[in-house]
Amino acid sequence: MRMRKGFTLIELLIVLAIIAALMAVVTPIALNAVRKAKVTNITENLRNIKSAVEAYAYTEQVNNPNDIAVATLTSHGYLANLDTDKFDVAASDESNSILVFAYYKGTDIPVDDLATVLPGATSAAKAGFSGKGPNDDYPGLLFEVEKWY
Repeated sequence: MRMRKGFTLIELLIVLAIIAALMAVVTPIALNAVRKAKVTNITENLRNIKSAVEAYAYTEQVNNPNDIAVATLTSHGYLANLDTDKFDVAASDESNSILVFAYYKGTDIPVDDLATVLPGATSAAKAGFSGKGPNDDYPGLLFEVEKWY
């Protein structure tokens, strides 16, 4: 009896089935990791915006919080390397503080995903924010800057 070199059709089908099963398990995990990385990146940007707004408000002793914007923060050197098309800030004047909503203008990240990484994150609509900010349901961080001046 002669021995043939190569694989049988059954062996090839079994190998392909194993590869397909592994891909079905690994692909969602990889896609979820990319989404989580994006959420973490957005969260860090919002935290940086919060720190920049606080530094700007305390240093410049802001009288008109409507002037606070990402473009203002970057031009005054409080914030660097931020995509101004994706992030912005809206603020309103309260009695002894400034109410600030730093938000992400993209629609690819749901508010719930952002809230899992950033406690206290909320949306403009859910927060009932009444400043000059957006009326849409943008994910963001609502915080208060106390006036000491």
